[in-house]
Amino acid sequence: MSPDLKKIIPEKLYEASVLIASNKQHKAEKLLREYLFENPLDVNAMKLLADIGIRQRAYFDAGNLLTRALDIEPEYDEARLSYANLLHARQLPFESLKQLEILLEKNPKNIHYLNLKAVNLAQANKHAEALKLFREIKKGFNSKILNNGQFYLQFGHTLRANGDVKEAIEAYLEAIKCKEGYGEAYWGLANLKTYKFSQTDFERIKRLLNDKNCKRHDYFHLLFSLGKAEEDRGNFKNSIAAYMKGNQVKSKEVLWNVDEFAHECKKIKSFFTREFFEKFKNVGSDLSDPIFVVGLPRSGSTLIEQILASHSLIDGTLELPNILSLAHTLRGDDVYGKEGRYPKIIEELSADQRESFGKAYIDETSIHRKSAPLFTDKMPNNFRHIALIYSILPNAKIIDARRYPLDCCFSMFKQLFAQGQEFTYGLREAGSYYNSYIKLMNHWDDVLPGKVLRVNNEDVIDDLEGQVRRILQYIDIPFEESCVSFHKTKRSVRTASSEQVRQPINKKGMGRWKPYAKHLKPLLETVDNSLLKQEDINLINS
Repeated sequence: MSPDLKKIIPEKLYEASVLIASNKQHKAEKLLREYLFENPLDVNAMKLLADIGIRQRAYFDAGNLLTRALDIEPEYDEARLSYANLLHARQLPFESLKQLEILLEKNPKNIHYLNLKAVNLAQANKHAEALKLFREIKKGFNSKILNNGQFYLQFGHTLRANGDVKEAIEAYLEAIKCKEGYGEAYWGLANLKTYKFSQTDFERIKRLLNDKNCKRHDYFHLLFSLGKAEEDRGNFKNSIAAYMKGNQVKSKEVLWNVDEFAHECKKIKSFFTREFFEKFKNVGSDLSDPIFVVGLPRSGSTLIEQILASHSLIDGTLELPNILSLAHTLRGDDVYGKEGRYPKIIEELSADQRESFGKAYIDETSIHRKSAPLFTDKMPNNFRHIALIYSILPNAKIIDARRYPLDCCFSMFKQLFAQGQEFTYGLREAGSYYNSYIKLMNHWDDVLPGKVLRVNNEDVIDDLEGQVRRILQYIDIPFEESCVSFHKTKRSVRTASSEQVRQPINKKGMGRWKPYAKHLKPLLETVDNSLLKQEDINLINS
């Protein structure tokens, strides 16, 4: 912080800025709250406190602070940029883009604004526009005003989603050139699934991990990358050690309580009975546009979405946050794990409110669609909110993508997710979550018989055309051969399975847990053993 700044801003704000720069967030937060109590209209204090909130993922409070600051001072560009970053973090790219357009009107060549615009365009599934802008930024690149490594990382992610694998690899390698220990770039390469680390890469990763100056964020990204590199070499003992260490380090950054989630699922099951749904029959919007694909990460949901998106009557969109956002809004200001208004409030909603929420969902998601009459929403965690979906969109289709527990849980354990999915960073946690998911889906089958179509990943692999016909019959649309040739469909895919769904159906993902069998006893202790093959139980116990 410049000494001259101390003369310009109030002493407490200067002190808070120093604390933030020293990574003493809690002390800075306390000081800023005290200052704002005495100076409630100070927009600089609001912005600083909001920035701390964004770092702590307290997005609701941070958003309130920034919107208030902008109401007081609309020309406060730094606050508007923070707000744009916040909206991006909340997976609201179109809202973020609105804020960026205001900034770009005043400063159309600002490289930070342009870079964030490109990132948001990619998040909004507008990868062609994003890539065009990334290339323009690259052409006029100035290392002094943009974090080179971060730029190439985001560029690589966008290229990968677009299917430009060769160029994505080049971008990730360029990011590593800019910053040798850039863990996220190494994981970007590993996450392609098809990339094989060279011996030089391999040795460099191990050296970086032994560097005492390696930052935690880089450290766990490098560990997951090492796990993939060792796996490709058949060194399964070293691979599982890297994955376990990576999950251990990452788990310290996330908040996940197995018991709280199990309690939440139990509460949902006790509240939503057959009687409940009979009482509120034939309410909500009668629109039937959405096809919800729910389940767990790494369950084959991306494959199902790709199959559906290959049909002429269906637009493949994204993992849309709209249902989760509505649930959060209905919940109120309660903290996860504590009693709130949701899901009980669903019972209190009037017929008009249910219809209004259903129509609002269709309207809000229209920006992700093209011209097809139907569209997919592949947010996996929506399985927790099937009662809400049914209450506002009773004619929507719901497909449960399911995969054999050992394949699914171990695949989640090996995957480092960009955000969310906190339950995946431990075998016990993953197994427990799988159990709760199964029990909740069984409940939906009981209280809403025939509403949800279950599609097993193994069945799709064994009989692709048969399962495609079954799925399309459930949706009530005609069979199209393009759904069987799904790997030929050119579209952007942002999930970890992006490269896998661009290949013909195969069994490569089945049984990949077996070389690690003796390390998977925590899954046996948490997953319902009736869901497992006895031979697999014996293998793990041997």
